[in-house]
Amino acid sequence: MPADSSSDNASVSMSRSMESDELAATKHFETKPEDRISLVHKIIYGLGAFVNNLLAAAIGGMIIVLNLGLGMNPALVGLLAALPRLTDAITDPLMGFISDNTRSRWGRRRPYIFVGAIFAGIVFALLWQFPRGMSEGYYFWYFLIGSFIFYLGYTIFATPWVALGYELTPDYHERTRLMGVQNFMGQWAYIVAPWFLLIMQAEYFDDMVEGASYLAIGIAVFTICIGIMPAIYLRERFSHPVTEDDGREPKESMWEIVKRNMIQFFEGFLTTIKVAPFLKLCAATFLVFNGFMLISSFQFYVIIYYVFGGDTELGAEYAGWSGTVGAISTFIVIGIVTWMSTKLGKRKAFFYAIGISMVGYALKWVCYNPEYPLLLLLPAPLMAFGLGGLFTLMGSMIADVCDYDELQTHERREGMFGSIFWWVVKLGMALALAGGGFLLNATGFDVELKGAQSEQTIFLMRFFDVMVPLVTSALAMWAIASFSITEEKAHQVRAELEARRGVTSAATA
Repeated sequence: MPADSSSDNASVSMSRSMESDELAATKHFETKPEDRISLVHKIIYGLGAFVNNLLAAAIGGMIIVLNLGLGMNPALVGLLAALPRLTDAITDPLMGFISDNTRSRWGRRRPYIFVGAIFAGIVFALLWQFPRGMSEGYYFWYFLIGSFIFYLGYTIFATPWVALGYELTPDYHERTRLMGVQNFMGQWAYIVAPWFLLIMQAEYFDDMVEGASYLAIGIAVFTICIGIMPAIYLRERFSHPVTEDDGREPKESMWEIVKRNMIQFFEGFLTTIKVAPFLKLCAATFLVFNGFMLISSFQFYVIIYYVFGGDTELGAEYAGWSGTVGAISTFIVIGIVTWMSTKLGKRKAFFYAIGISMVGYALKWVCYNPEYPLLLLLPAPLMAFGLGGLFTLMGSMIADVCDYDELQTHERREGMFGSIFWWVVKLGMALALAGGGFLLNATGFDVELKGAQSEQTIFLMRFFDVMVPLVTSALAMWAIASFSITEEKAHQVRAELEARRGVTSAATA
């Protein structure tokens, strides 16, 4: 319902206030008991993160069976990994719009989370049941079509699940705690997934193809049983139940209904991408995450060809240990960043986290040292503050943006915000992985030379490895420096919204 004129005037005043750039400390507000999410419910939401990351990691890690098990050309395997994700640019925002505008007795998010988990699990299991003795072309089209269907189910589950997290609590700090728990639990998927190749080659399977088929069934059962739990046990704060008004315009034709919804979709999409604080979060995430991804392969080259003079076996071993230290450190970082956010505010916590990661990146210039190879483990815990802090804070800050947007538009669009944000992440990842190859070529690297790379090549590899994430991280901090939703402003927005709605701060079922 539209707000009255006094509410609109207050909204305009609030909007102007929020555009100012205030870096001063803000008042700290304690979390009310009714705004807290129980640890059990946080874990249940976090289980959705584990399922979400597990499916993504599994399909990326298991796809090697197409080459090693079925003999498919590696170039075709690469296409199969990339092509289905191009549809995310359409399906993610569309699913966000559908979820935001759904009216049902079960809410806007939960029905899709429930159905999506089951659908994605079933299709994932079927995707890896390859018939024997078929041609390369058959396997290509079988997996390509199956992947399109799988990612559709994956989107039906993941997009509403992300949106649900933005609305589970109205409290500024409790949102960070929730995102800290879900990020912590989601990280476990990346601890489990590297073992999939070993499982597929276990001695009790005839071959890797059979191993993949059984592993996929196990992952599918887990996805279905665990993925539906957020839909069953969590409750939405903005459920939009069916009302008598939903029967309006009964004479609309199917084409008129489709046309009206498409217009609303594009209007909502354009409105979302014009929200300045949201764009700053997207820009910062793109820079931090993809600055890291762009040089992710460089670390291995620097370790192998600079620290160990071309010894791939020893270089791979130390690179593995560095990755393990970084993964373990990420779990600790999530807790530290969550604590910093509740004490200092989200923007300052972001500055500290990214600043610490920049120290780690800079130390690579010194610690990646042929004379003291063990030093290369030192930057890993510091660099973990980058991604560990990023994905703990961004979800919480987007939830604040959703409140800010409602104050301006009188609409809740968590689904649209979440879908666009994660599409930006996926787009950036694709560009970064592609750009990394061009960047390596720019160094003059020649695989035929092995350990005899030129001094200029080694210097450029080291230079890009350090400077790219330093520059992108610095730009990300610059973007967040003008992010105007502080703790005090978020509290003011919430008070204004609750006055407009005529409700208290307690979450409703």
